[in-house]
This record gives sequence, C-alpha cells and structure tokens, in this order.
Amino acid sequence: MEIIKPLLQLLAALLLAPLLPGVINRVKAFFAGRRGQPLLQLYYDLAKLVRKTPVYSRTTTWVFRAGPAISLAALAAALLVLPFAGRPSALSFDGDFIYLIYLLGLARFCTVLAALDTGSAFEGMGASREMQFAVFAEPGFFLGLAALAAVTGERSLGGMFGVLTGDSWRVAAPVLALLTASFFIVLLAENSRVPADDPNTHLELTMIHEAMALDHSGPDLAYILYGASLKLWLFGSLIASMVLPSRGGGWARDSALFLLVLLGVAAAVGVTESVMARLRLTKVPYMLITAFAFSALALIFQMAR
Repeated sequence: MEIIKPLLQLLAALLLAPLLPGVINRVKAFFAGRRGQPLLQLYYDLAKLVRKTPVYSRTTTWVFRAGPAISLAALAAALLVLPFAGRPSALSFDGDFIYLIYLLGLARFCTVLAALDTGSAFEGMGASREMQFAVFAEPGFFLGLAALAAVTGERSLGGMFGVLTGDSWRVAAPVLALLTASFFIVLLAENSRVPADDPNTHLELTMIHEAMALDHSGPDLAYILYGASLKLWLFGSLIASMVLPSRGGGWARDSALFLLVLLGVAAAVGVTESVMARLRLTKVPYMLITAFAFSALALIFQMAR
C-alpha cells in the first residue's frame, strides 16, 4: 500500500499540472474585467496539438526534434523526487535536490539547443537571454535548498519538507519566510512569468521563452507546453510545502489541503502578473540577485542561530 501513494502523487502531478496555467489566466482575466479563457484551456490545446502533424524546417537536424521530448522527460523525472504534502516521494535519496537541479538544467539545455538548431537569429536571441537569466536564477535556488537543508538537518527533499511543522515556523520564521520569497521569485523567472518575462507577448524584441518555441508545432509544441506546466507545478509544490508544513490528518486530507495551497500559489502568480508590469531586460538580473540575497541571508541567519 505504501508504494501506491507515491505513484498516486506522481499521477496527480501529471494530470493536474495543466490546471495551474488555467488558474493564472482566470485570475488575470478577473483583474482585467474579462471573462477569460476556460479553466481547462491548456488541456484542450494539448489535445488539439497532439493530433496535428508537425512541420520541420529543412535546416534543422535530429537535435530540433529530440529537444522537446528530452526536456519533457527530464521534467517528468524531476517529479519523482518532488515532495507531495510532506509525504515521501516516489524516489528519495541524500542529495536528490542536486539531482533535481541538474534535471532542470538538462531540460533548459535541450530547449536552448533545439532553438539554436533552427539557425534563426531570433531564436538564438531568445536562447541567449534564457541562459543569461539562468546564470542568476540557479545559484539562488540551489543556495535556498542548501539553507533549507541546514534548517531541517536533512539532505533529501522528502526529508527537508517532511520534517517541517508549525513549530518550525515558530522557531525559524525569518529563515523560512526568506526562502519562500526566494523560491517565489525563482518561480516567476524559471516559468517565464511577469515581471521576468511575458508568456503572452508578441513583441519580438522582448520575447524570451516564446522565441525559442516559435518553430515548434504539433506534438513537439504540446511537449513544450506540457513541460512548462510541469515546471510550474514543480516550483509551486516546493512553495506549497513551505507554506503548509503542518500535517495533522490522513493522507487524503493532507493531499487535498496541499492541492488547495498549490492552487493558491498559482493564484498568487496571477495576482503578481496583474498588478506588476514587466521589467526591462536589464533589470531582471537585479530581481534574481534579490532571490540569491534572500537565500544567502536565510543561510546566514540559520548558521548564526
């Protein structure tokens, strides 16, 4: 029975991840006074795209075709070590947070490589910006996980979030608050959300992630969109596990509360996008340096306790 629960958690992540972009879009539509897209719009888009025949440029190679599939596989593999409502993940071992970061890097690398394989200067520009921001985002994320390991005394993601309780917030509230803020900033940047990027933009000179996906079509584009929702689920789950550390009920009750908090994280992203404008490209590194500073301060506070 114990092996069934991690598998159900993994299945829930795979099935419900496309719901998060729908929540974000509905919140943004509410702030704009519009009706907005259906909550399940991404499901409809994915179903339509997988039935289409992809179109490939004659200048591309197998790298372009393999990029979206490998990227999606890396993100799906990352879900194996992802904590769910403080419960054990399907795969857990000491240092698995490093494994998580490497898988995220692999997914990004494959997406960038596929964009460069087109030979388009426009997609190359988007790939360059993606890697530039990753240089600033990854250290803050890694340092934040290291600080969390110092707080909990655990070296695996399941252990870190599994031992967090309400008492943890009472004892180390400044540290955990800084880490939550750092992870939320990294979430916005890693998922190409405002103020780091705008997933709905059509202005060529400001596009980043969308620029890298312009030549993809059919199932390949479905892989990219679905992978983006899995990445949003991944970062949102880490924040939800920080915000809702106490677990007093059964597995079903804790899972339901966790999903509600995760939907709340998606709603918070929608609110952020509704009340903020996109930053100039030269200002985005400062935002990511702020996330790194939050993680560094959290680690310093923990070491000084």
